[in-house]
Amino acid sequence: MSEENLKTTAAKGLFWGGVSNVTQQMLNLCFGIFLARILSVSDYGLIGMLTIFSALANAVQEGGFRSALTNKKNVKNEDYNSVFWTSFLLGIILYVILFFSLPKIAEFFRTQELIPLGRFMFLSFVFSSLGTAHNAYLFKNLMVKEMSKATLTASLISGITALIIAFSGYAYWAIATMNVVYVFVTTVMFWIYSPLRPNFKISFKPIKEMLPFSSKLLITIIFQILNDNFFSVLLGRFFSKIEVGFYTQAYKWTNTGTQTISLAIENVMQPVLSKTEKNSLLKVFNKLMQTTVFVSFPSMLILALIAPEFIEITISNKWAESATIMKILCVWGAFYPVGKLYQKQLLSGSKSGTLMFCVITNCLLQISTVVFTFKYGILMMATFYVVVNILCIFLLHYFVRRINGVSLKNLFFNILPFLSAAVLAVLTAGILSYPISNIYFRAITKILISGGLYLLILKLAKSETLSQSLDFLKDFLQKKKK
Repeated sequence: MSEENLKTTAAKGLFWGGVSNVTQQMLNLCFGIFLARILSVSDYGLIGMLTIFSALANAVQEGGFRSALTNKKNVKNEDYNSVFWTSFLLGIILYVILFFSLPKIAEFFRTQELIPLGRFMFLSFVFSSLGTAHNAYLFKNLMVKEMSKATLTASLISGITALIIAFSGYAYWAIATMNVVYVFVTTVMFWIYSPLRPNFKISFKPIKEMLPFSSKLLITIIFQILNDNFFSVLLGRFFSKIEVGFYTQAYKWTNTGTQTISLAIENVMQPVLSKTEKNSLLKVFNKLMQTTVFVSFPSMLILALIAPEFIEITISNKWAESATIMKILCVWGAFYPVGKLYQKQLLSGSKSGTLMFCVITNCLLQISTVVFTFKYGILMMATFYVVVNILCIFLLHYFVRRINGVSLKNLFFNILPFLSAAVLAVLTAGILSYPISNIYFRAITKILISGGLYLLILKLAKSETLSQSLDFLKDFLQKKKK
């Protein structure tokens, strides 16, 4: 693919990914608000206890095959067929294992409701296993528009289904059903948009070829999931369902903001980097970095600023304790896409072993930190969680530097202008809005002042990223008019 075609494809991918994720997260916001008002804090606590098991099973079932296929130069139907059957068999095996393990899991959490709940929720990764190969095909070929349609359709159908169940009085079953239906509909849509049709000429030879790369990536994903979800396990074991519920809600809304930004860029990161010539790699990486932080820093810091108002306005004051946790998690949310970009660069350079080392190191540091801060409560644990994650970006940087030559100077040049502008804008908005007593007016004032001031600072600094973003938006609107 030529550099110009790659640039055009990446731009389209970023656009469709952005539109999809913003729309999807808006749907999730609307459905999430209604569900949080209907359901109790303990309902979310129950779901939070099982999240890590679903995530781990999904990771094992996917097996890193999507990234392995993306990096492979000449992919045949045989490769996709092999991935389909391997993923499906793993999905069935894992479901059976967890089905019979649930009594022990319930005993660990001292909550018997988890047995029937888990046996239903875990159906999601059986459905997901049927779409792994199709997902990989769409991802490798940068069919972001089709993937966007699939996830948006799934979000709409699953959200409506959950609301019907919640209004019928079935409590936490509404959230569980939403998760299962979302995965099922997404898989069906992937089949519709992908030309792949599995056959019974099964050969596991392609899996053996991918295994050295995908196995390392699988271990990496498992430790990444442990890093992201061990809070819920720890809280579920030693704290009440109420406290797990507060943390789950804070993590959910922070993650909604993070994924809105991150997934739009992630859908093009690895395919673009893997197709970029070596002499252009640093330039492309720097541009992706600047585009990422241009959006992530102001978005997540503004979300942290309005967390108290957001929680009270949307899901009521009964969730007020989630706001402080949410503020802390939003700081890491601002840097999260940066870490993802570094990870995608390692994957595109076939450095899955290096990435595995970095993620395992991060996870072990996190676990050690949590053990040390556990007795000081959730807020202290969350603060150290954020600090360690940000520091581990420098570990990723050390190895990525060997691939594309990015220096610490490049890193600071890429992020400091946007970080400084975002912090200054948010602090100013917080000070100016402090005297306002009306919660709605205060939230709107915070958003308008911080957002407007951020753009003004970049405009005065003659930010190239801002100019290019505005030009792209202008060209798109003109084309739409024609």
